[in-house]
Parts: sequence; C-alpha cells; structure tokens
Amino acid sequence: MEEFADFSKYIASMESQGAHRAGLAKVIPPKGWRARDSYDNISDLMIATPLQQVVSGRAGVFTQYHKRKKGMTVREYHHLANSEKYQTPPYQSFKDLERKYWKNHLCGSPIYGADISGSLFDENTKQWNLGRLATILDLLEPECEVVIEGVNTPYLYFGMWKTTFAWHTEDMDLYSINYLHFGEPKTWVKTGQ
Repeated sequence: MEEFADFSKYIASMESQGAHRAGLAKVIPPKGWRARDSYDNISDLMIATPLQQVVSGRAGVFTQYHKRKKGMTVREYHHLANSEKYQTPPYQSFKDLERKYWKNHLCGSPIYGADISGSLFDENTKQWNLGRLATILDLLEPECEVVIEGVNTPYLYFGMWKTTFAWHTEDMDLYSINYLHFGEPKTWVKTGQ
C-alpha cells in the first residue's frame, strides 16, 4: 500500500522495469484498496449516446461503423447486456470464448457506451483516483483553463459481449489507464505484425 500511495513514484518504478518499452503494464491494487465503496447508486447514470457496433468484412480484414442509439441508463444497459440477445455465450475456457468471438464476429451488433465524461471513483479515494492523479496534466485546467475530455479528465465506458475497440496509441503518445470497475475481464488482443 505504501508503494501504491505515490502515483508518480509507482509509474517511475514501473518504467525502471521496462513497462514503457513493453507498451502496457498490468497493475494489481493492493489488498484493501477500493475505487468505490458501493455501485448501488449508479443505476440512473445516463449513457447519452450508446453506439451499436456494426462490423463487416472477411479474411481478417474488418470495418466497423457505429449507429447512434437512443440514450439509456446504466440499469437499462445492464439489463440489455444480460439479455439473451447480447449476453456472453457459455464457454469452457478462454480459448473457447475467443474462438466463439471470432466465429460470431459478424453476427449481431453489440451496444457500446463510450466516451462518457466522468468517474465512478469515490471522492474519498486517495490513491489512484482517476479523477485526480496528481500529474502534470492536472495543471492544464487551473493554470491554462484547458479541459481535454478523456485526456486530463476521465471517461467511462460500458461494454458487453463482443464490444470491440481497437488497440491504439493515445493522443500525443500519452499513457492511458483502464480500470475495470465490474463485469467480465477485458481482453486485449494484438493482431497483425
């Protein structure tokens, strides 16, 4: 917990071990650390512009476009994600689930709740609160009056089975942090050369 308390030192320690050359690092919070005490009160949070992800293509080359859907609450999204149409199929192993993903990639179009400005971290979360990490980016707003949503403010994303977002380099090659609050594990897939 001591190491975890100082975000900048923790990142420097990770870099000293080569994390920045690898392209990503997985951080497992220490026992007892929590982002939020309870998720019971987020059901009415609004996902203003859910996106239906429509995929076409073949032979490993796919195109994805988004159709805007009517806004919905997190409660409605959760209900939709767990419906028979959108729920994760039964599987025996991760390899089995991955096979089902690629086999059914073009079937059905999942709904993605993307780029929702805000954070689910409790205000009293001191360490690794993605709303205030105490980095140089925090100086943009008070000193320069610059807010770049998703860069110096957090974004929320809500995904379901087969929701896909391309692995990419962040704006200006900045670091990115993903924190999974709840649900099934997120899978990172690197394809190509």
